[in-house]
Amino acid sequence: MPVYEWWSGHNRQPNKYLHSILPALAFSLDMFSKTDSSYGVNEVLLASVLGSVVFAVFACQPLVIVGVTGPITVFNYTVYDIITPRGTDYFAFMCWIGLYASLSLDMGLAHTEACDIFGFYVAFIYLQKGIQVLTRQWASGEAGAYLSITVALLVLMVAYLCGVIGGSSLFQRYVRKFIEDYGTPLTIIFFTGFVHIGRMANVELETLPTSKAFFPTQDRGWLIRFWEIDVGDVFLAIPFALLLTVLFYFDHNVSSLIAQGTEFPLRKPAGFHWDIFLLGLTTGVGEGLLGIPFPNGLIPQAPFHTNALCVTRQVSNESETGDAKGHTTRVVDHVVEQRVSNLAQGILTLGTMTGPLLIVLHLIPNGVLAGLFFVMGVQALEGNGITLKMIYLAKDRSLTGASDPLSRIQRKQAVWYFVALELLGFGATFAITQTIAAIGFPVFILLLIPVRTFLLPKYFTSHELSILDAPTASPFTMESVGGNFGEDVDALRRSTGMGMDRPDASDRLDVQDSTERGEAGTAKSLHRRYSRRSGGNGVDEDNIELQPQPTEGLSNRSRSRSSRT
Repeated sequence: MPVYEWWSGHNRQPNKYLHSILPALAFSLDMFSKTDSSYGVNEVLLASVLGSVVFAVFACQPLVIVGVTGPITVFNYTVYDIITPRGTDYFAFMCWIGLYASLSLDMGLAHTEACDIFGFYVAFIYLQKGIQVLTRQWASGEAGAYLSITVALLVLMVAYLCGVIGGSSLFQRYVRKFIEDYGTPLTIIFFTGFVHIGRMANVELETLPTSKAFFPTQDRGWLIRFWEIDVGDVFLAIPFALLLTVLFYFDHNVSSLIAQGTEFPLRKPAGFHWDIFLLGLTTGVGEGLLGIPFPNGLIPQAPFHTNALCVTRQVSNESETGDAKGHTTRVVDHVVEQRVSNLAQGILTLGTMTGPLLIVLHLIPNGVLAGLFFVMGVQALEGNGITLKMIYLAKDRSLTGASDPLSRIQRKQAVWYFVALELLGFGATFAITQTIAAIGFPVFILLLIPVRTFLLPKYFTSHELSILDAPTASPFTMESVGGNFGEDVDALRRSTGMGMDRPDASDRLDVQDSTERGEAGTAKSLHRRYSRRSGGNGVDEDNIELQPQPTEGLSNRSRSRSSRT
């Protein structure tokens, strides 16, 4: 592997590790509080380690980051609320759920409408969990509660500002990238110490609970005694396992699709079926028997990982005239597709379970983790397709460029209707999770797919849907699961002159496939996959690497600079 490719793949490894472990810590706090200490830091970290190592070594799609997600935390504590009042052993019951789900997954995609609704739902779950963490701080006193609220809001503002700087033209590029990559982790570190300054040092604050190194949070062994449970409870676990299977089918596949989106010029084929089989093995054999949360694909971290492996270069657009002639932009040349970074991330996470690091993690105030939930929620909302459509609808039409994809829709009411339907789907999903019926929310999300496939085409034209709800991934990626519903791949190949095979390395700089070889960009813009279809027209040219380039501009690759980072 060339030196610059190795450097591109591994110089941001600490960033990938930190961006994966921080959400895991926040989720561990949430489950610790809502399951009476059944799950803690060690359980969540071990689940992340197992997912990272297994998928890094054996998966067809090793770029997908696997760990504990927001929806699975909702699933875990909802099962806890249902089962524990019956006197059923929680870990044994969860083990049977994992074993049944393992069989379901091993025996066995989506358009952006369902993905946008699911992403919108996950974003609000993050925000809700941040608020719930803050409401529990009154147990330590009024002063501690108000200090936690202040710190949480400061964490949100500073971390968001770091993202803004990363997407701006301020400073040199390496400075911007450092602030963007490490701004959030450094913010967490700073405010962990900030609360000990001056009079704040005398305020009692609740911090992240930890346990003994490499031991479960509760006084138990790692192996679950799943046979010590009533026969009736064994069969009662079946419907819960089916719901978990539905959630994993959707959540993990969406994560895999986003990690292999059209903005990433990936060369290796997808392998959804094998990865789902692998997910089933880790769910049953690993998490079920060990008594740790069930991990699956992480939607925010998966595209961040792929973006970190992008090798970029400068392109001079000589087709421009006047003062803009010769202006350079950064585009993605290729992605370093390898397994080392995911494996290294898992090993680093395992090291976090050691005693000294657990002592350090115990210093993090809960208010800081609440702020981290807010950061994740705002970042997810900022680039979600529903948010971007609503921003388009709120714009002054006279100041909206004609190049905006949504401007090509003649029937403007169609945009309003589509957004209303998406908000209705989100509202129903979010409302269900606030009740004891929250365990069934995966089924409701899955029902959005037939609604999009069979119902929406009756009220929206194919042209409108192609803009409002284009496929998440390229035909090459979707071919491994049978292609997009209703799409004639052969016809698409004939009409675009596109082959379904990835170009050879010798053609890397000459082949431009606008459907499959879109350009990737900055981590902040990863959530903005929809922006090139529905309203992202204010791109800063100094940091344009994630934005897709016009075919004409890239066809002249022989005149581009060879500078790579």
